[in-house]
This record gives sequence, structure tokens and C-alpha cells, in this order.
Amino acid sequence: MVRRVAIIGAGASGLASIKCCLEDGLEPTCFEQSEDIGGLWRYVGTADCGRTSVYRSVITNTSKEMSCFSDFPCPDNFPNFLPHHQLLEYFRMYAQHFGLLQHIRFQTTVRSVRKRPDFSTSGQWDVVTETKTGRESHIFDAVMVCTGRYQEPILPLASFPGIETRFRGRYLHSREYRDTEGFQGKRVLVVGLGNTGGDISVELSRVAAKVFISARSSTWVVSRISSHGFPLDMVTRTRLIHFLEWLLPSAIMKRIKFGKFNSWFNHTNYGLASVQSPKFNVIINEELPFCILSGTVVLKPTVKEFTESSAVFEDGTMENIDVVVFTTGYGFSFPFLEDSVRSLFQHSSSLYKSIFPPQLEKPTLAIVGLIQLMGSVMVGAEMQARWVTSVFAGFNKLPPISRMMEDISKKKKQLAKGPPEQVNTRMNFVSYMDDLASCTGVKPSLLWLLLTDPRLALAVFFGPCLPYQYRLRGRGRWSGARGAILTQRQRVLEPLRTRIVDDSLGGSTGSSRLGLLALPLLLLPPFLLSWRMLRPQAQL
Repeated sequence: MVRRVAIIGAGASGLASIKCCLEDGLEPTCFEQSEDIGGLWRYVGTADCGRTSVYRSVITNTSKEMSCFSDFPCPDNFPNFLPHHQLLEYFRMYAQHFGLLQHIRFQTTVRSVRKRPDFSTSGQWDVVTETKTGRESHIFDAVMVCTGRYQEPILPLASFPGIETRFRGRYLHSREYRDTEGFQGKRVLVVGLGNTGGDISVELSRVAAKVFISARSSTWVVSRISSHGFPLDMVTRTRLIHFLEWLLPSAIMKRIKFGKFNSWFNHTNYGLASVQSPKFNVIINEELPFCILSGTVVLKPTVKEFTESSAVFEDGTMENIDVVVFTTGYGFSFPFLEDSVRSLFQHSSSLYKSIFPPQLEKPTLAIVGLIQLMGSVMVGAEMQARWVTSVFAGFNKLPPISRMMEDISKKKKQLAKGPPEQVNTRMNFVSYMDDLASCTGVKPSLLWLLLTDPRLALAVFFGPCLPYQYRLRGRGRWSGARGAILTQRQRVLEPLRTRIVDDSLGGSTGSSRLGLLALPLLLLPPFLLSWRMLRPQAQL
């Protein structure tokens, strides 16, 4: 029987895991190698601190309502997108409110996690930790690894001939980047156009002589702000849109999305993306299109090689370069796990539901937070932790190993149908959350809500898929969930009310019309579902 649980890391995933253990009657001990909570989101001014940290200007890409813990909304007066220091403040409030700090051992590094000799029957682990005073051995019934996916910077120097042997300028991984200091007046090449590459390029364009971005595949750029001013993720991460994505053919949904992306600006004209390209990614950046338009940022193709002072690109062009910033991502290694365990999963797709190594004799090891979602990873990690601790505590059980392996194989085959670089693409937020919620027994029942609380049912289906939806029923039910769902609009608008303007001209008309349309709209999904099931299937 699981009682004592070791939690490695006190970032967002670790904090959620401590809290979930306490909810399920377990005894958590969290080991954090630094002196404070926050993990990746705790900014430090130097890059040689031994851990990955956000850079100075980082602001969240997901809104506060879509990123908060499911039973602890962000304060009303917090901005909708949080700078890293305010997100860390929110973590402190969460930890204080639920009494989590007393379960954390700071400045304690986990050196090894090994199966005990009787693991096949006990499922227990030997954990060795190290502090300034020496090493200590522990025995735990279960282990939750919450160190995240941003562990080892990937610096693919071998793919760039001349960078190490000929190039006389400076090169660095984005992990070392903190701010614009030292880049003034430089000609900078940013390799890679993900969210980090876009952010750093925009920031450096304000001080550098010129910034170039080398992009390998098509990139669609979207804003955090929707066409009506609300956070984009609150408009697009809804059960209605998720239902339509399931209902409509993928080719149609792809054209709809690309059309929406191009409604802001034509990505082909900017050299960013083409509708015909099979290889693409989506990043969030409000300023990058203007930087390209103003010439402070210039897009370039893949680098062919480096000379002493320049980069030669595959199209034959050449640019003088002083500094190269590689925004080429991260890998993970979990060096504290013994080889026999670490070899069970090379990436998250080898884990059952991206959490459990299925081949272990006992399900007492869980990897929490090693996911990429089309939404907040914090929210996904909390849901993972809720399911994991329910399994540890015996409230839920994992299926047989054969079924877990079958599920993993099925998902790998689905991923293999796409382009190679999309094997680790982000998973659909609503699908993944609902999948884990079903395993945990906390997925909201739309039919039951429609019969018992129509107003809430409308908000759950047509409104954003808020974390609070997963606290409406089941274990861990929160009495404030309904109110949090129905008042989310007020929390979005509250930090904007620093200057009130007159909205007397028909301000309530939209709301009244929405109320009139709500019922027929709610009847639309069952009708479409019936139509999809009854329509003739294409012959193979």
C-alpha cells in the first residue's frame, strides 16, 4: 500500500503533486535542489545557476483563467497574461493557502532513485538525496518526477558546419539568454522560430543593428488577443470548437484555421508560411509581424554553413553575423533514475497517457509535467497529478500492461502518419484533459448539467474549457467551481477597469441575443452527431 511519496521538483507540477497527495491522504516529501519554489518560472539573473530559468521579459502565453490551478483562481486584479514574477507570486499564494511549503526540502538534490530488491512485491524505491551536510537515504512507496521537459539544452552544432571551427563570433543557447545586455549594435542570427525564437528576436530588434531568423519550416503567428479583445485561448479552447474539430474532416478544419491565421496578415507575403506546406508550427507573438514589416527582423532559410564572420544560407545568400542564438529546444534525461527504468521511455509517447512507464511491475513511478499541450501545461500537470495520486491511493487502477501497451502503440501509429518533426507536437488540450478526467472520475457530465443546471451547462459547453470544470463532480469536488465558471468574465475584465468609459449604447443587446440563441445552439451538437453517425461512410 502506498503511503509515503517522494516528489522531485517544486515547480508548478511539484506543487500540484504535493497538494494532490494531501487530498488523497498520502504523505508527500518534495525535494527541491534550489532554495525556492517556482522551477522554470523563478527568474534568476545569471545563466550559470545550474538550472533552466525564464528570461527577464517572459510573459505567459496562456491566460490566467486558462492557466490557474483548478480550485484556486488567480486574483481578480492580476493581469490576464502574467509576467513571470506575478506567476511566481501566484505560486506562493497557492502554496501558502494549502500549506505546501512544510512538505518541501529545499537545497536538496536527488542523486538516485532505484527499485528496492523486493520491488516486484512492494513497489518501493530507494531514494538518495544530497544537501550541503552530506547524503541521506530514504525509502518511499512511490515517486513522482516533476522536473519538466526543459532540462538539457539541445545545441545541434554538428548540423552547422563551421560554427565551431571557423566562426569567430559568439554563439549560445537560449537557456543562457537573460536580456539584451551585450547585444547592442550587433548583427544577431536567431536559429529556430518557436515561441522563444520569436520572443528573443523581437526583444533584440530594439537594440541590435539587425536581427535575422533562420526558420526551417512554415510558422503561423497568432496573437494572445482574439478579434474581440478577449484572451485568444478563452475563445478557442471550448468544447464546442473541440466538437466541431472532431465532426468536420481534418482538411476542412485545416483550411478554416489557416484562413483565420491569414485574416490577421498574409503569412506567405511575410515569408512565414504557406497553406500548402505540410510542415508547420504555430507560435504566439503580437510584435513579430511588425518587426518583419519594419525590417528590424529579417527571415532567412536554413543555414548551410558559417564562415569566419558570416552565415551562408541554403538560398545562396550571405549575412555578416556577430552573435548566433540557438533556440533549438530542450531534451530530458532524468539522470537520477537507474538505467533499467530510464530505458523504458525515450520520450513521453512511450509513457501511458504520457505519465506511467507501463512495463514496471508496480505502478509506483509517475512522470508529471512531461507534456506539450495546445494549452496550459500547468493545468495538464495538475490533472495528471490528480490521477496519479488517486492510483497511488487505490481509488483508481491502471489497466493491464497489455492494454496500456496497446494504447501507446495506437497513439504512436497516429503520430507516425504526420511529418517526422511533428512526432512530439502538442496534444489537444480538451481531449487530453477529458481523457485524464474520465480516468479520475471527474469529467463534467454535460447531459446531467443540462437537466439540472442549464445555465452552467451552457457555460461549460460554449464557454472556455476552464480548469474549474474538473472540480464540479467526483473526488476533489470544489464548492466554488460553479461560481468560478460563471464569473470568469468579471475576472477577465477586472484588471482592465483602470479607466471606465461610457458603454450605454446597446451594451446589453449582445447578451440578450446570446440568451435567445443559447437553447437552439445547445441542440446543434446532438443533431450534428446524429448526422455524422448516420451519413454513408466512404468506401476504402
